[in-house]
Order: sequence, then structure tokens, then C-alpha cells
Amino acid sequence: MGQVMLLFLGVSMWLLGCRWITHSEALVIGVNYGLIGDDLPSPDKVIALYTSRSITRLRLFNPNATVLEALQGSAIEVILGTYNEELQRLSTDASYAADWVQTNVAPYASSVRFRYINAGNEVIPGKLASYVLPAMRNLDSALRAANLHVPVTTAVATQVLAVSYPPSQGAFSESAAGVMAPIAAFLQAKKSPLLVNVYPYFAYAGSPRDVRLDYALFTAQDVVVRDGSLGYTNLFDAMIDSMYAALEKSGGTDVDIVVSETGWPSGGGGVGATVENARVYNNNVVAHVAGSGGTPKRPAKATETYLFAMFNENLKPEGTERNFGLFRPDMSEVYHVVLSP
Repeated sequence: MGQVMLLFLGVSMWLLGCRWITHSEALVIGVNYGLIGDDLPSPDKVIALYTSRSITRLRLFNPNATVLEALQGSAIEVILGTYNEELQRLSTDASYAADWVQTNVAPYASSVRFRYINAGNEVIPGKLASYVLPAMRNLDSALRAANLHVPVTTAVATQVLAVSYPPSQGAFSESAAGVMAPIAAFLQAKKSPLLVNVYPYFAYAGSPRDVRLDYALFTAQDVVVRDGSLGYTNLFDAMIDSMYAALEKSGGTDVDIVVSETGWPSGGGGVGATVENARVYNNNVVAHVAGSGGTPKRPAKATETYLFAMFNENLKPEGTERNFGLFRPDMSEVYHVVLSP
């Protein structure tokens, strides 16, 4: 999760061998399972909580054998990430990528439903960016060699954009474009999605005088942003469509977007970081992606979305970062979210 630079109304501001499932199947909401805490429940209890709340998709940021063992037989679909620190070696050493697959995917493939393999999280732009696509290619080759048909992708923050307002003008920054264009081509060729971390919270918190709270929380009753023939009543859709516009400009016309993270902090002292705002946002994002059918630019494609995160994590930096959880470490709710509308 990271802060993102968005141009809003011309002003630069901080914003922001198993069964493989296809995009065409019915939408469900996933939840990120973070482990940066020393008081979290054991993985078997966490997976039981996912199941009891009918959460059927999960994002795991890095391989964890205990979590993967707990997922066996659960029917929960999993996005499995690599460590960012592994990207350089995954990109330059095909045998290391093969070992990664044989260690972290193959032993569980008959009983864990891997949805995507996620090579790196929010490293574009940056010093690791050039390693992402070669790592994706090596992981893809290793998976195919193991007869495992799991799409490989990466996760980016919306800071890859230099322009995002209006959404139709979305374009990658100069520092990101040279990396994102070949990644878009790879994803298009493989019919795999791009994972994007989308946080309207940071838009509002970064400039509460310019970004309407109701626009960020999905509670606006009118069109807030008009972009040609398209009208936007919420910032979530506008952020996604600005990324679609950037992908189209880079040759990724047919690449789908999966929202790999979105959420709202319930505390920590940040602007708008309250339990009520978090409850409203997360309930509304679930209802929106389940019921709207998509964004104004892509109305026929429901947006696969993963809430951030399952728990408040006490080893994260102090402040809002510790307060994105739907649940406390004792597995009691911070607030109620209807996860299966």
C-alpha cells in the first residue's frame, strides 16, 4: 500500500494439477491476509474465519508454508505474491524461478486454488522495476514447465500514473511508462490482468478541501466528475478508469484490472480515519462492485476486488497503517461488513 500522486482538477496532490477460475465467473470479494503483527491468530483459525464469513478469495503477499497448509482443501482462491527482494534473482535465474514454483506452488497445487501469482508489489517506478517483467516471464515458464496453469502478473499503485484527471486522460509517468508498456503487452498476450492498489482514502486525506468525502465514500447522490459522455459518482471508478486509459495508450487495450487492495482506516489519527467512514466505505465498495457491473468505461466487466485487510497489524508503522483491518487480532469485528451481498 502506498501514497499515490494524482492530478485532480489540474492540481498536483497526494492521493491517493487444480481447477483454475476464469474472469467470466461470478464476482466475489476477496480480502488481503497480512502477517505484519505479533498477536495475530494462527493461520488455521484465520482460514476458518474466512470460510465462516463466506470469503472465497484471499491475497497472500508472500509465500508462507503454514498459511498454504491451512488453505488446503478450503476452496479459497489465492493470489500468491513473491517478496520484492526476490525479484532480481527471479528475473536473472530461471532455475531459481523453477525452485520457487516447486517450493511454493507445486506441493499445494492439488488442494489450493491458485488464482494468480503476483511478482512484486508496488515496485514500479523504482530501482526494482526493471526486474518485474523478466521475473514474470521466468515464473510463467516455470509454471508451464510444471504443468501448472496459473496467470502471472504484478501489483502497482496508482502512482505509476502521471495524469489521472479526467479519467480518459490517464497516462503513465515517464519513469513508469518504459516498464509498464512491455508488461501490458505481456499481460495482453497471456490474457492476464494487472493488479492495481486503489485507495480513494489517500485522495481525500491528501486534499480534503478538494476531494469530496461523499465522492470517496460512494455516497454522492449526483455526478461529481463529468468526462465526455461518462459521469462519475465515486472516485474508485474514476481511479480504475484512469488506469484503463493509461493501459490503452500503452497497447494494453484488452488487459483487465483487478483491484488487489482497497480500504479505509478506522483509526490512527489520519484525516477521515474513523470507524464509521471505514464501515461505510468497505460496505459500499462491496455493494458497488457486486452490483454495478463495472466502471463507466468498462460497464460490462465487474471489477474483481480485494479489501485491505483482514486484521489490524500491530507491527506496521504507527498511525493509519495499523488500522485497515476488518477484524481485531482476537477475531472480533472492528465494524461489520456484508461480504456476500
